[in-house]
Amino acid sequence: MNFNIVKHLKIWIAIPLTIILIGIGVIAVRGLNLGIDFIGGSTIHVSIGSPFDVDDIRAIVNEQNINADILSAGQDNQDAIIKMRYLENQQQIHENIVKALQEKYNLSSDAFSIDFVGPTMGRTLIQNALMSVLIASALMLVYIWIRFELKSGVAAVIALLHDVLIMIAVTAITGIQINSSFIAAVLTIVGYSINDTIVIFDRVRENLKRMGRKSPMSEIVNESIRQSITRTLNTSLTTIFAVAALYVLGVESIKDFTLPIIVGLIAGTYSSVFIAGSIWAVWDEKSKDGKMATAK
Repeated sequence: MNFNIVKHLKIWIAIPLTIILIGIGVIAVRGLNLGIDFIGGSTIHVSIGSPFDVDDIRAIVNEQNINADILSAGQDNQDAIIKMRYLENQQQIHENIVKALQEKYNLSSDAFSIDFVGPTMGRTLIQNALMSVLIASALMLVYIWIRFELKSGVAAVIALLHDVLIMIAVTAITGIQINSSFIAAVLTIVGYSINDTIVIFDRVRENLKRMGRKSPMSEIVNESIRQSITRTLNTSLTTIFAVAALYVLGVESIKDFTLPIIVGLIAGTYSSVFIAGSIWAVWDEKSKDGKMATAK
């Protein structure tokens, strides 16, 4: 593989930037599909005590002309969880759903529990998630700065922000619901993606010692990516296959987590190979050119 990756940095940035801009446009037009974790609502937990068909419960809920998420949970998936946003006539809807489920499954009132989530909790969740990403990014910047150099640390953080923005953009475009599972997926990718980047940066450091500082940084980064790309792709594809299997074969409640994870894995692999190292190389060479021009 002799393709010059660093040379085409503008193209590698333009592709995800287009997706992010489309996502921003979608958010501006219709907003994000926020779950009750963020905007408030209620959850009805039903202990049915035997296997059931989610579609039967969905049909009962649909009779109320509302949108709700219906999940199976508990041991052997014998519990049902109905999540709905806040509604003006929420109490009446709860009573109608509980009554219909009691008649269908012959349940007592003890089989039901109802929890309410306020929007204040959602704001706290968003603030904590943003704070977690910022703290993680700052600590990674310091770690990579110490292990490599400041330019590489900034490049790695830019790649991480790219991954998070792509996950949000794709979620907005596809209409996937954003809830606490999505936040967990974002934090997972922040931790996972940096590993691929550091593997490539480690190879860059080794090649710097072998090829010397007089060699163009772009040449060193290209060589380092070529040497590590097989490992990066194999690791990422193996993880994607495993998560995709969870998405296809897993229960409904895990899909809100696995689909954003798949998007994040693809975005993380892309940024590690095409963006992080290239930014480091271009920045390094421009700073060298600037110093040479100043010296003259």
